[in-house]
Amino acid sequence: MNNNDRINLIRRISGLEGLTDHERSALLGLLRESKTYGLVWEDKPEAVEERMQEELPVLREVPERALISDSKDAPNHILIEGDNLEALTTLAYTHAGRIDVIYIDPPYNTGNKDFVYNDSFVDREDTYRHSKWLSFMSRRLRIAKQLLSDKGVIFISIDDNEQAQLKLLCDEVFGEDKFITNLIWQKKTGAADANGIATITEYILVYCLDPVNGKNIFSYNKEAFDIKRYRYKDEFLNVRGPFYYDSLDRGSIQYSDGLNYGIDAPDGTLIYPNGRTSFENDGWTWKWSKEKVKWGIENKFIDIVPTKKKGNGWAVKYKIYLNVDNEGNIIDKAVPFKNLINGILNADAANDIKSIFGSKAFSYAKPMDLISLFLKFIQNTNSTILDFFAGSGTTLHATMQLNAEDGGHRQCILVTNNENGICENVTYERNKRVIQGYTTPKGEQVAGLTDNTLRYYKTDFVPRTRSVQNMRRLVNLSTDMLCIKEDLYAEQPTFCGERTYKNIFRYFSDGQKQMLVIYREEAIEHLVELIYGMDVTERIKIYVFSPSEDPWEDSFEDVNDKVELCALPAAIYNAYRRILPKKKDAVATPEEDAAVTHKAENPVNGMLNFTDEGDEA
Repeated sequence: MNNNDRINLIRRISGLEGLTDHERSALLGLLRESKTYGLVWEDKPEAVEERMQEELPVLREVPERALISDSKDAPNHILIEGDNLEALTTLAYTHAGRIDVIYIDPPYNTGNKDFVYNDSFVDREDTYRHSKWLSFMSRRLRIAKQLLSDKGVIFISIDDNEQAQLKLLCDEVFGEDKFITNLIWQKKTGAADANGIATITEYILVYCLDPVNGKNIFSYNKEAFDIKRYRYKDEFLNVRGPFYYDSLDRGSIQYSDGLNYGIDAPDGTLIYPNGRTSFENDGWTWKWSKEKVKWGIENKFIDIVPTKKKGNGWAVKYKIYLNVDNEGNIIDKAVPFKNLINGILNADAANDIKSIFGSKAFSYAKPMDLISLFLKFIQNTNSTILDFFAGSGTTLHATMQLNAEDGGHRQCILVTNNENGICENVTYERNKRVIQGYTTPKGEQVAGLTDNTLRYYKTDFVPRTRSVQNMRRLVNLSTDMLCIKEDLYAEQPTFCGERTYKNIFRYFSDGQKQMLVIYREEAIEHLVELIYGMDVTERIKIYVFSPSEDPWEDSFEDVNDKVELCALPAAIYNAYRRILPKKKDAVATPEEDAAVTHKAENPVNGMLNFTDEGDEA
């Protein structure tokens, strides 16, 4: 059906009599959703999605597992224990449009008990095997897209079981024009026990929301991490960059006596082309003139090194620098990236795990160097990184190690469930040891990356029905999410000399940013009086409970220039509405709301009477 036919049919359906509004809407929806090309699968319901039809997820910190750095500038990394669909929903509120890099290593759906759907392994005999996997991935990737920043990049590891399907799915979710490349990673050198052709590669699909920026990111390599691949040695001279040696002599087709001369060796002898110690026309010459050789030696572009090829003679080598032309000028020179990754093996990951745990604590980790490679592609040392199939936690380990190497301030968010204790005993434990330091099985001491803070969270739930009681509970439980959103965790016991109360209001400040969370609207008037007398250089972010979307603007009118207001839980509901399963939120009956409201309405006369209302912070 061409576009004109479709438009005409839409008009006819819209004008048909005898159809209910629901029937007409359903028919038009089917027509508009029809595709002439793309990936089609039978969507399979997921238990976690059905749960979120009735409940809203939130994040609650597990404070006893927090690893707090003594460094005030330490980046705050986050580990979330829970189903990643639930966690991604909460991040849709805290990090929408703020993630710079996503790396995920999802289940490959091999049929060998690597993919669990609704608490059951999906095996090769399951006729809906691919549909279940696509349903599972589609829900998560659509949220991931909303989390990415304008120039955000996502890397997805996969193998041949689902690579073709994933490519089509990502083209649909992110846009075919956002595709950057399909990286081919040689994960091992061979497979002696293979039947037929040994499979030694996997893939990493790469998409960028700004394809022009994506092409620029991956166009040229100017980083030291690619030295091995391009022969460059690990030496730097100012901004010349790394270099590799080449021989100054050559067998020339166009022979010239002017290029066949002696160069002084360190021991006083003369060096001629082709390792000779005297003049001879054997067709060999130097590549450079006498004047240029003199300049090259003076400016450290030429090294004269011993050689054993012809006795104890000498060889003349010139350096080819990454960022220098043949005349010694600094240039914007680089080598193109290639979509083949080699030199990084899966065995490296196994060695990392064994070094940290002293045993094979996790079987399918990715090598740190592989993740570091992806992070280095993104030339932003302050990027925010997300891995919602965290596994053993390699992405966080690589992030912290890279920060230590280049002085970056990257922040990392990990998400994983706790199946078989993986989150507690592997993901968390690994990075705890990396931060605090550990001893290898060989007795070697590995210093901790102590300039990092790690905070541990679990998913929790609030009923979706919008009663006053549920709304207040959602706001109370969302405080940890607000800290994540604002990257502000330093809670203060007082505000302008007034004691804080956990069920009335809480105050957070790190000396620069300030955040006030108000749970009871009765406290607003007095808090406004306190704010009125404050001198502020940056607006105080105020989250305040409101049964509507109005954050009590009239009440804050006198301090409007000092505050930035946000009404809760409306802001959370609005963020979740784009993510949650399509089900209209239930609204509490007037009787239910009246009962809760009557119970909560206890007039408060002044701040000092809040003791009976809530616990002291």
